[in-house]
Amino acid sequence: MRELSTPDLKTMVSEGQALAVSIVMPCLNESECLEHCIVNARAALSEIERRFGLAGEIVIADNGSTDGSQAIAERLGARVVPVAARGYGAALIGGGEAAFGRYILMGDADGSYDFTDGVAMIGRLHAGADFCMGSRFRGGIAAGAMPWKNRHIGNPILTGILNILFRSGIGDAHCGLRAIRKDAFQALKLTGTGMEFASEMVIKAALLGLRIDEVPAKLLVDKRSRPPHLRPWRDGWRHLRYLFMLSPSWAFGAPAMLAMALGSLILLTAFLHQSGLLPGSGPFGASWSIVAGFLLTSGHFAGLMALAMHLHGVRAGYRRPAPLLSKFRGLLQLEVFLAGGGALLLSSLTLFAAIGFQWSGASFAALPSVLPLTAAAALGATGLQTMLGGFVVAIIAGHNAEFGAAIPPAARQSGPISPPFPGIPVR
Repeated sequence: MRELSTPDLKTMVSEGQALAVSIVMPCLNESECLEHCIVNARAALSEIERRFGLAGEIVIADNGSTDGSQAIAERLGARVVPVAARGYGAALIGGGEAAFGRYILMGDADGSYDFTDGVAMIGRLHAGADFCMGSRFRGGIAAGAMPWKNRHIGNPILTGILNILFRSGIGDAHCGLRAIRKDAFQALKLTGTGMEFASEMVIKAALLGLRIDEVPAKLLVDKRSRPPHLRPWRDGWRHLRYLFMLSPSWAFGAPAMLAMALGSLILLTAFLHQSGLLPGSGPFGASWSIVAGFLLTSGHFAGLMALAMHLHGVRAGYRRPAPLLSKFRGLLQLEVFLAGGGALLLSSLTLFAAIGFQWSGASFAALPSVLPLTAAAALGATGLQTMLGGFVVAIIAGHNAEFGAAIPPAARQSGPISPPFPGIPVR
């Protein structure tokens, strides 16, 4: 295949002859192994052109190298794209945005991946997939290429959690060799600057309902003499926290439902026993109502956060709305929240007044039970939180009091949202 210099590439683009494939490598002082990787990527492009008739380029997303990596890349005919923002994810985002091809193949510049494994990935994209991941566990891991704790603990656990939270169906969510359509890449609105970028791509692709395929990819021992940029514990934690940042249903929604259900159970049980509707004092005395009030108010607050963060994701364009929210979208209005919260607050004040009347009738002696007072306080707190939370959600929804307007009707929730993502076909 004819090697293309940077001026050749600019000429092709200016003449409308868009390249089909861009191999993008993040680079930070990779002079030791960059030449090997570029030669390997060139072989992959030759195979891609032979099998699919697609021309390609090699893009080096340079993250501030000081060892002459840029000169090596240019000498070998690759296009160097300087990326000022530091980090693995920042480099790949910058390189991906600068790519000319409609298909992007990403891989590290340390010799740990064989870019010819990416030929099958481009084939999957060419056949209709939006995103294709490599699987090192299916392709083979060379001895010494991956630490034991990463292979048997970190990767399986993080990939398993990701699949539980987002149902991506991917067997290796952190493989560095992956391919994606350029329009899908742009639609994901990626922001992760560090190693969490690997998880972010898979998560957002799953959230948008993109077609994700997976093919085997070998992991080789990298060719660097220095330690890798990866820091297992630090980057593992960054991956884990990112999973929950992008999953308000699990970070907020599930704890909210559990806390509110348990708090309601305690309060109801205590009330039934104290009122004599159930015999005896029961397992939860009046003092447990304080715990119940804490659970109810905390769970309610978490529920509001789940709604706010979910709507934020919908409005930002990287997730589809939950079917339940689509069904009740007409109720997602600031006025509904203010009315509902006001009713709860009024009920709380009424109950406080009744308790005060009873207290004054007993010559202001200590109340016989904290249950009524705790219930009144919990009602008031949830009412006030509902009213204030309504304003928070409206602000997050773009200062729109009718924040349910951000959610399309349920009948349209059969694929990636359109028209916010014009480059991605709706299936």
